[in-house]
Amino acid sequence: MIDVLNLTKRYGDLTVLDDITETIHEGERVVIIGPSGSGKSTFLRCLNCMEDPTAGSIIFEDVDLADPKVDINKHRQHIGMVFQQFNLFNNKKVIENITLAPVRHALKALPFKQRRKAKKEIVARENERAMALLARIGLTDKAEVYPSTLSGGQKQRVAIARALAMNPKVILFDEPTSALDPEMVGEVLDLIKELAHEGMTMVIVTHEMGFAREVADRILFMDGGKIAEQGTPEQVFGNPKHPRTQEFLSKVL
Repeated sequence: MIDVLNLTKRYGDLTVLDDITETIHEGERVVIIGPSGSGKSTFLRCLNCMEDPTAGSIIFEDVDLADPKVDINKHRQHIGMVFQQFNLFNNKKVIENITLAPVRHALKALPFKQRRKAKKEIVARENERAMALLARIGLTDKAEVYPSTLSGGQKQRVAIARALAMNPKVILFDEPTSALDPEMVGEVLDLIKELAHEGMTMVIVTHEMGFAREVADRILFMDGGKIAEQGTPEQVFGNPKHPRTQEFLSKVL
């Protein structure tokens, strides 16, 4: 689904991603681990061009998202993103957070003269879908409240529902539990596991090693802007080859 070719990202003299080449297959669950500052989140943000690569290509469904001539927004409609700090719109109710992007996308696809007439029907359809998503995450009673009234775990579940509302082909999770109180981590991880069992293509940056071992098809260990080691959870956690992987896991497991 995604081919990363010689991906490099620099900020001035600082190289954050160093010539990474990697393939993510449809239906695969790739979990990225590594120390802070190793380039994990930057790699994730480059995958949907929230960060512009300094060099290299990101091929998503045969289109290079790093090509300046490509309409990035058209293609990354299919790439969901769940952020560490939720990034919900605090001035909009929960249901509006979920429906905002699908409604705007549906209206934009129509000729300008038809948009006003069609808006009511589109909003009603997307509200119905949003309520179904809220039912799935157990938050139908929160549809009409503002995000400021939610717990951290509830906010992150709404953020995942918002990503699902666009029917993405892949979802990127950037440390989805690191901003949560420990007792709220489980409810978010359970939802991600549910998506994993349904076959959603996912790339997940996390510090939750038990979760990584359980949900991943493949583990990538990043250090110094490179993928130092990769393999199945059994290989990486059970018999790491690279000295830096061994050192890291000895401290976190």
